[in-house]
Amino acid sequence: MDDPSEYLHLFVEDAAFYNRILLGSLLPDRLWVSLPHFFQTWLRNFIGGTLLYLISGFLWCFYIYYWKRNVYLPKDAIPSRKAMLLQIYVALKAMPWYSLLPTISEYITENGWTKCFPRASHVSWLAYLVYIAIYLVIVEFGIYWMHRELHDIKPLYKYLHATHHIYNKQNTLSPFAGLAFHPLDGILQAVPHSIALFIVPTHFTVHLALMFIEGIWTANIHDCIHANLWPVMGAGYHTIHHTTYRHNYGHFTIWMDWMFGTLRDPLQDEGKTM
Repeated sequence: MDDPSEYLHLFVEDAAFYNRILLGSLLPDRLWVSLPHFFQTWLRNFIGGTLLYLISGFLWCFYIYYWKRNVYLPKDAIPSRKAMLLQIYVALKAMPWYSLLPTISEYITENGWTKCFPRASHVSWLAYLVYIAIYLVIVEFGIYWMHRELHDIKPLYKYLHATHHIYNKQNTLSPFAGLAFHPLDGILQAVPHSIALFIVPTHFTVHLALMFIEGIWTANIHDCIHANLWPVMGAGYHTIHHTTYRHNYGHFTIWMDWMFGTLRDPLQDEGKTM
């Protein structure tokens, strides 16, 4: 596409389309149509993120704590309703701030400051898949080190990350703990997604989808159920992180922990206790 402004306008069109789908379905037009584009996008991310968090959390908790009660977890490992409500409160209090990051990412992309492309047809399928792979490696590396430094730098741990680590054993962890962070902590751990946009060409819709998949993924790794699917950083690994504080900082996979010497395998731990 020869006209740069026309190319960038495709990002704005996509955002407006997503805004109409979500906001137009849930809110009267008078509540959102007159808002500036940036605030429409923030409102869409806020409502979408909140719904995703609550719906996925409630469905997952219902499935593992009630429908399949005592199948995946013993009764004494199920968190109390009070603990889960506290996690929901902490997460919802932070959600307006979490929603700023994808909104700002959209803004800078719409202004041409990133390497994003708006349509999958703008690159070959091989390039498309390679770019996604590089993007995920950058995200995995970035989240690992951001998470690790939130532990290693004492003021960051004390004033930010400790909010999340009050959930430090099975009967205090639940899918709702996945987003129960200090707002700045949650943003810092998601920042690698935005940094990747400046490094590798990325289909922006894929970036948004992966940002929201984070909400489901973080619920999954806080349910204390070890799926043992190599090389996935499942809940078994992440539960160890919450109990030792010094292992398994990775996000989607165990590779970064393996490379940097912080991996601890839940199956080996089980073997030691048998």
